[in-house]
Amino acid sequence: MDNDKLIANPLIVLREEFDDWAVLFDPDTGNAFGMNPISVFVWKHLDGQHTAGEIAEKLRKECNDAPDEAEKYVKEFIEDLVKNGLAGQEFKED
Repeated sequence: MDNDKLIANPLIVLREEFDDWAVLFDPDTGNAFGMNPISVFVWKHLDGQHTAGEIAEKLRKECNDAPDEAEKYVKEFIEDLVKNGLAGQEFKED
């Protein structure tokens, strides 16, 4: 998954709240997931154009106090999204 450029599941609804937190809602399952501002940042970069490492690098540039382990945390978060069917690889037909 290190070199994969993943994409957010287009059926999932992101609802951003006024305090920069958000909720991801899966209408197929009824599951909802609370997301902090960093998670929202990662989610918005799951556009099929960025790897987890590239997202972590962008995060470091945006956040002055990003921890050294930022890439590890980004990868773990993305792995959880994939496990829950909230993100994955884009399928292209030939």
